[in-house]
Amino acid sequence: MKDQTYIEQAQEIILSGGWTMIPLFLLGCTAFFIAARLALYFRRGNYGKTSVSQCEDWVKDSNKAQGQVGEIIRYSQDNVGSLEEIQDRFAEVRVAEIPRLNQNLVLLTIMINVAPLLGLLGTVLGMLTTFQGISVGGAEQTTNIVADGIHEALITTQMGLCLAIPGFFVTYFIKQKVIDFESFLVRLESITLQAKRNQF
Repeated sequence: MKDQTYIEQAQEIILSGGWTMIPLFLLGCTAFFIAARLALYFRRGNYGKTSVSQCEDWVKDSNKAQGQVGEIIRYSQDNVGSLEEIQDRFAEVRVAEIPRLNQNLVLLTIMINVAPLLGLLGTVLGMLTTFQGISVGGAEQTTNIVADGIHEALITTQMGLCLAIPGFFVTYFIKQKVIDFESFLVRLESITLQAKRNQF
C-alpha cells in the first residue's frame, strides 16, 4: 500500500513539472543504470585488493591466481613463446576493456551535464507559463496559472540539480577507477615481463 502511494506521488511530481520532467526522469534512470553497471564491474574485479607481492606469486604460478586478475594473468601466459607475445596479450586486454569503460564514462558524463540544462529548459517554460498567466488577467485564474508556472519552473530546476550534483561525484569516482585499472594493467604487465624474461 505504501509502495503504491510512493509511486503515485512520484507520478504526480513528474507530471506537475511539465513535459521536460519526462526526459529528465528517463535521463536519470539511464545515468543510474550506467553508473551502477560500472560500479558493479569495478566491485567484482579484484585488482584493487591484489598487492604487488600477490601478483608476483600469481605470475609465477598462474593456477593460484584468482578473479579478474587471475583471468588476465592466465590469458597473458597461455601458449606464449616470447616477451612480445605477452605484450601483445596485454595490449589486447587494454583494447578490449579500456575503450568500453571510457565509452560508458563519456556517455555518463554527457548525461550528467545535460541534466541541469534540461532543468533550465523547464525553468524557462515554467516562467513563460507564469508570464502568460500574468498577461491573461483575472484574479483567481491569474493566481492559479502563475502558481503552476512557478511550480513547474522550480521543480524542473530542482530535478536537474539533484541529478547533476551527485552525478559529478559519481563520474569522478568512476574516472579514478578507470585510471587505477589502467595503472594496474601496466604494473601487472611489467611484473609478468620481468618474471618471464629468463624463460625466453
